[in-house]
Amino acid sequence: MNNLLDDSLVALALLISAGYVVASLGPRSLRHRLLQALSRLLGKAPAFLGLGRLSEKFAAASAVKAKGACGGCDNCGSEQTPAAQSTSTEIKVSVEKIGRRA
Repeated sequence: MNNLLDDSLVALALLISAGYVVASLGPRSLRHRLLQALSRLLGKAPAFLGLGRLSEKFAAASAVKAKGACGGCDNCGSEQTPAAQSTSTEIKVSVEKIGRRA
């Protein structure tokens, strides 16, 4: 009996770690669908288990809008920065004026 309990706990730990790897390294659409499925599953649970708030949290997490590639403002590269627009502030030094250190 003790051996069966040990094997089932190890299998559960491996299953949880594999799920974490898929959720963290997988595509965002997979995470979105996974959170939606968890929300629906917990929403169908009996009320006496008290999983309603957890279901709502999963639903809210799945509804979060995906951010831009840099994690910022969703318009990466579409706007030019002021430094890129004005090239007059660029400092130019000719090769002849660069001295060598001895």
